[in-house]
Amino acid sequence: MDAANAAPAADSHDLIRVHGARENNLKDVSVEIPKRRLTVFTGVSGSGKSSLVFDTIAAESQRLINETYSAFVQGFMPSLARPEVDVLDGLTTAIIVDQQRMGADPRSTVGTATDAGAMLRILFSRLGTPHLGSPKAFSFNVASISGAGAVTVERAGRQVKERRSFSITGGMCPRCEGRGTVTDLDLTQLYDEGKSLNEGALTVPGYKAGGWNHRLYAESGLMDPDKPIRSYTKRELADFLHREPTRMKIAGINMTYEGLIPRIQRSMLAKDREGMQPHIREFVDRAVTFTVCPDCDGTRLTEAARSSKIAGISIADACAMQISDLAAWVRELTEPSVAPLLDSLRGTLDSFVEIGLGYLSLDRPSGTLSGGEAQRVKMIRHLGSSLTDVTYVFDEPSVGLHPHDVRRMNGLLRRLRDKGNTVLVVEHKPEVIAIADHVVDLGPGAGTAGGTVCYEGDLAGLRAAGTLTGRHLDDRAALKKTVREPTGALEIRGATTHNLRGVDVDIPLGVLTVITGVAGSGKSSLVHGSIPAGEHVVSVDQAPIRGSRRSNPATYTGLLDPIRKAFAKANGVKPALFSANSEGACPNCNGAGVVYTDLAMMAGVATTCEECEGRRFEASVLRYRLGGRDISEVLAMPVAEAAEFFGAGEAHTPAAHSILGRLADVGLGYLTLGQPLTTLSGGERQRLKLATHMADKGGIYVLDEPTTGLHLADVDQLLALLDRLVDSGKSVIVVEHHQAVMAHADWIIDLGPGAGHDGGRIVFEGTPADLVAARSTLTGEHLAEYVGA
Repeated sequence: MDAANAAPAADSHDLIRVHGARENNLKDVSVEIPKRRLTVFTGVSGSGKSSLVFDTIAAESQRLINETYSAFVQGFMPSLARPEVDVLDGLTTAIIVDQQRMGADPRSTVGTATDAGAMLRILFSRLGTPHLGSPKAFSFNVASISGAGAVTVERAGRQVKERRSFSITGGMCPRCEGRGTVTDLDLTQLYDEGKSLNEGALTVPGYKAGGWNHRLYAESGLMDPDKPIRSYTKRELADFLHREPTRMKIAGINMTYEGLIPRIQRSMLAKDREGMQPHIREFVDRAVTFTVCPDCDGTRLTEAARSSKIAGISIADACAMQISDLAAWVRELTEPSVAPLLDSLRGTLDSFVEIGLGYLSLDRPSGTLSGGEAQRVKMIRHLGSSLTDVTYVFDEPSVGLHPHDVRRMNGLLRRLRDKGNTVLVVEHKPEVIAIADHVVDLGPGAGTAGGTVCYEGDLAGLRAAGTLTGRHLDDRAALKKTVREPTGALEIRGATTHNLRGVDVDIPLGVLTVITGVAGSGKSSLVHGSIPAGEHVVSVDQAPIRGSRRSNPATYTGLLDPIRKAFAKANGVKPALFSANSEGACPNCNGAGVVYTDLAMMAGVATTCEECEGRRFEASVLRYRLGGRDISEVLAMPVAEAAEFFGAGEAHTPAAHSILGRLADVGLGYLTLGQPLTTLSGGERQRLKLATHMADKGGIYVLDEPTTGLHLADVDQLLALLDRLVDSGKSVIVVEHHQAVMAHADWIIDLGPGAGHDGGRIVFEGTPADLVAARSTLTGEHLAEYVGA
C-alpha cells in the first residue's frame, strides 16, 4: 500500500500490551489485550487474575493519571507504586468497579452513596411546601445550629465592634443525631453493683483491674474504690456514670476523666458494629439495645424536614419508597423551573431499575448491601456516561446474581463495550465467559503454581485448549438420583424482616438445603433475620476479613499458637520469641520483613530488611529449630507441606495438624502460612473464614454464597466439603445462585417471584428434581436449562 493511503499512525494503537508482569505471583507474564473489546480473565482462585488486571493494568493507569496533577494536589491523593512490569503500552483511563463493600458508616445510605439523595434534597428545597431553605434542611447529616456574638472588624483604620448572628437549618433529628436508632445501655452488663472497683466490679472488655481504663475510675478520688457500687451516694454515682469530660491529675498524670456511660458510647458505640473485634461486638450485643428513634420514627430527619411535601410526599416518604416506585413518582412531576434536575434524577433512578436494583430504597444503609449489590451501585454512575475509549475493569460482576439477572448484567457489559470502551472482566461463571470477544486464561494452578498465561484467544479456542478452565467450561452437575431424608425441621413462623411477607417455612435439618431466588427476593433476610445465631448455629457470611499486612493465615486461624508452643517446648524457651509481632521480632523492621520509606506524594518504597533478610525474626530466634526447620522456614511452607510436617515425626503437633487439615479441605493447600492476608483474593478469604468456622461446635451451618470467587473446577471440591459436613451429622443451609449447588441439594426453597415488594414469598419448596419438573419459577426454568432436562 502506498504511503498516501496508509492508515494514520493514531489508528494503529489497538492493543494494550503488557510485557514482563511480575506483580505478586505473576511469572513474567506478557499479553496483548484488544481495545474496544470485551476481554474476560479466567483461572482458578489465586492464579493471578487480579494481580494482572487490578494490580498491574488498572494500577498503572491510575498512577499515570495521578501524575498529571501538580505535586501539591498529589500530596492529597493516595500514593501508588509503579507495578512490577517491564512494558505497559497503549493504556487508557481505567475506571475500576470492584467488590469492596461500601463503608458501613451508620450515616451512609444508598441515597448518600449515589447522587440520588443529593438531587432529591435540591428538589425538595426548591419545590417543597412549606419552603424550609437550602438543601441542608433536608440532610440528616447536617445539624441545626445558631449563634450570636460580637465581632471586631477594621474599617478605615479603626476597629469597630459589631453584633453578628448566624443560623444553619439542618435536617438532622436531634434525638438520634441522624442515625435513625437510639441506644440504651443495660447497666448490669457494665458492672457488678455488689462489688467495689478494687474487687473488679467493671465487666466491660478492656477495663480489667490494674489497666489504665480501670485506674481512671479507681484512682480518680471521685468515689471510694473499696465501696460496693450499690452503696454509692447520688453524687458518687453521677460522677461514676455521667460526669462530663474533666481534666484532672490521676496517679500523678494529667488525664481527662469522663463518666463510664459517655466514655463507652464514644469509644465503642460510635463505631460500626461490623468493624468491631469479636469480643467487643459480643459485649455490645449484650449491653446495648437499639430501638427505632421515637422522635423521627427511624427516618433520621427533623419534624420540619418531614412536614415539607411535594404532591403530598415528604422526602422521608420518597427515600423509603422502593426505587422503581420512586422513579414512577418523579416521572409524574412536571416543573419547568427544575427541568434539568428532574431529567438527571430520572436518569439515575432508571439506571437503578435497569441494573436490577429497583428493589432497594434510598434510605437503605449502605453497610447492609451485599458485595454484588455494592458493585452494581458503583456501576450506576458509569451507565449514562458519555465517555468513550475508557477501560472499565470489573471484578466478578455476576456475584450475588441469579442466572436471570446475569443475562441483564451481560447486556450492560456489552453496552459499555459498544459505546467504544475496553471492558476487562475477572470472572468464573461460564455464562459471562460466553460473551467474551477475547479470553485470557491464567494458571495452571493457584499461588506459586499459577501466574502464567495458559491460553489467550477466543472462546472456541479455549474449549479446545485443554486448560483447566477449558475442560470445565461445559461442566454440568447432574441432579441427584436419591436425596437424604431430613432428621427434623427448623420452624420459621411469620418472618417479616425487610421485604418478607409473614413467611412460614420449615427448613429441614440433617440435609443440604439451598435457599435461592432472584437478587433482592429476601434470601438473606430469611436466613440472617429468622435463624437465631446461637451456640448451635455457625454463620459464615460475606463480610470481609479485616487484617493488616501483619496478619496471615497462621495468625487468623489460630494456627500460630500451637506452632509457637511446639517450638518453645522443643527448645525450652518462651513462646513469645516465635511471634514476629512480639519479642522475637527483628528490631530493625519490627517484624514486618520490609522497611517502608515514605516519599510524600511519590509512592512509598518498601525494601527488604537487611538485618533479617525479610525473615521477620531476630537472628537468635532462628537458631531454635523444630524437626530441622526454624520458625521462618515453617511460615514459608505451603499448607499441604505443613500438614505433612506437623502430622508425624519430631514436629508432630495434633492441634496444628487439625487446623491445617481444614485449610486443605477448603482447597487452600497451596497458601503459605505466612502470606499476608492483604494479598489474598476474595474467594481465598472466604474459604479461609469457612475453614476457621469448621471447628465450631455448631449443629447448623449457614453459608452465604460460598461459591463466590470459586473456579468451576473448585466447585466440585466445595460440594464434596458440604457433603462431608452433612454426612458428619451437621445441617447445612446455603444461600446460593450457582446451579451446580442447587442441583446437588437435597431440598430447595425458592423465594420470589421478583425482587423487593414483588418478592418476599416462598414460590417453591421441594427437591431439585421436582423444581426442574415443575418449571414454575424463574429458578426452575434456569436449573432445567442447566441440567439439560
